[in-house]
Amino acid sequence: MCRIITFLALLPPLLCASAANWPMWRGAQGDGTCEESNLPQVWSRTENIAWKAPLPERGNSTPVIWGNKLFLTQAIEKEGKRLLLCFDKKNGKSLWQAGTIYTEKELTHATNPYCAASPATDGERVIAFFASAGVFCYDLNGELLWKRTDLGKQHHIWGNGTSPVIAGDRVFLNFGPGPNTTLYCFDKKTGRTLWEHHEAGGDSGEAGSRNWLGSWADPLLRKIGDHEELFMCYPNRVCAFDPTSGKQRWTCEGLNSLVYNSPLYSQGNVVAFGGYNGMGIAVKAGGEGDVTATHRTWHVAKVSQRIGSGVLHEGHHYILSDGGIVECRKLRTGELLFSERVKGPGPTGQNWSSLVLSADGKCYAANQGGDCFVFKAAPKFELLATNSLGEKIISSIAVSDGHLYIRGHKNLFCIGPK
Repeated sequence: MCRIITFLALLPPLLCASAANWPMWRGAQGDGTCEESNLPQVWSRTENIAWKAPLPERGNSTPVIWGNKLFLTQAIEKEGKRLLLCFDKKNGKSLWQAGTIYTEKELTHATNPYCAASPATDGERVIAFFASAGVFCYDLNGELLWKRTDLGKQHHIWGNGTSPVIAGDRVFLNFGPGPNTTLYCFDKKTGRTLWEHHEAGGDSGEAGSRNWLGSWADPLLRKIGDHEELFMCYPNRVCAFDPTSGKQRWTCEGLNSLVYNSPLYSQGNVVAFGGYNGMGIAVKAGGEGDVTATHRTWHVAKVSQRIGSGVLHEGHHYILSDGGIVECRKLRTGELLFSERVKGPGPTGQNWSSLVLSADGKCYAANQGGDCFVFKAAPKFELLATNSLGEKIISSIAVSDGHLYIRGHKNLFCIGPK
């Protein structure tokens, strides 16, 4: 009991970071929420751009930020390089790069280049997941602290994109999708495995397979009563683990076999959605065993294709679906309140980016056509702005010190006053 109590004291959800930092893919709390208000609302290729830095190749990962340093993963595909890049947040100047070379064959989709996973930082170290090449931890000057190259291969027809989650002295990672799907808990300082959960039934989805399974979700840590729960979405279910031991606390059926969204939590409920031919559920946290019959508060048998994750705000769930449609549902019942298509001047409205929610109730999204949207997080749809950057965007938006940081396929943008 003493060991668990001591650990819980070291495990706040998720990182104690100032509003100026964006330490993980979905921010300090892992759910796309931001503590900042009055963020830029209007911009274009030439208007309200503080700086723009060219990138060596395309990429889908999201930047993370600590202090005046911005970190971004990047593949140089022909050379087999898997890199962590560091930029000066104030002006976009390149400060250093570090990484590894991995030339073995690794499955992925043409739209998902290597190094799709975003890094994570706690202000002392930066952790990057390079899929089959392993997990690498650097200090903020690019010096290697530890690496794990013994985890095996990532193997799925659509590649990978899960990102490290830092909480206290631990790092959680969904090493998947594919037959080798494993939820790892590492010691942040050494990289040592503290526990691991192997998810049964993984499949690579290769040609000829009819059993397409996979989860691209990242785990989410929250305090439930007197204990912590680590929520995770897998094919056909959402579940919770004890973060100290890796023991599964509860599981709830109701998702489909392909899961792209990460779980969300608010008002005692975990919200989870599947992707292709998707389903949606909400389940009360804090249960034990199979809680499908006792804790599932609603189930939607069919939802639109969704790859980017949504946000929760004042009892509602918001998401921009793969088809470019903004949806709002009641958290309490799952009822769909509106479904509105958003489209800018870009060549496509398709969206894989996840939403960001500002502290003053505005949602920010970017689509593959290079168009960025700002709309109110309110049960009545109100589009506030449509802004075009003119290049493909699959990554999500990062926020720091009143600026938006957006990774396109050609450039890294800082949106806001110079």
